[in-house]
Amino acid sequence: MRAVVTRVKEASVHIDGMLHGQIGTGYLILLGIAPEDTDADAAHLAEKIIHLRVFSDDEGKMNRALSEVNGAVLVISQFTLFADLKKRRPGFSKAAK
Repeated sequence: MRAVVTRVKEASVHIDGMLHGQIGTGYLILLGIAPEDTDADAAHLAEKIIHLRVFSDDEGKMNRALSEVNGAVLVISQFTLFADLKKRRPGFSKAAK
C-alpha cells in the first residue's frame, strides 16, 4: 500500500466535469493498493495518517493532528503509484485490480 498525503485548505475531485468529492481543511490522499495488501495494512496506514501532526497550532508550529483541526479526508484511488517504469511503456501489474 502506498499513499501520497497532502495537507490541503480545500480539495475536490471532478470526473467528466461532475463534482464527486469535496473537502475543506484536511488531507488529499492518493492511494495505491497492491494485490497482497490486507485490511490490517489499511487500518495501520489509516491510524498512522490520522495521527500525523502537520497542522499549525496557535504558535505556527506543526503540532496538531487532523482531529484537532476538525479536518476531513478525500481519498483518490491512484493505481499509478505501483507503476513499473523499467521499460518504455509503464506497467501496472503490481497494482490491485
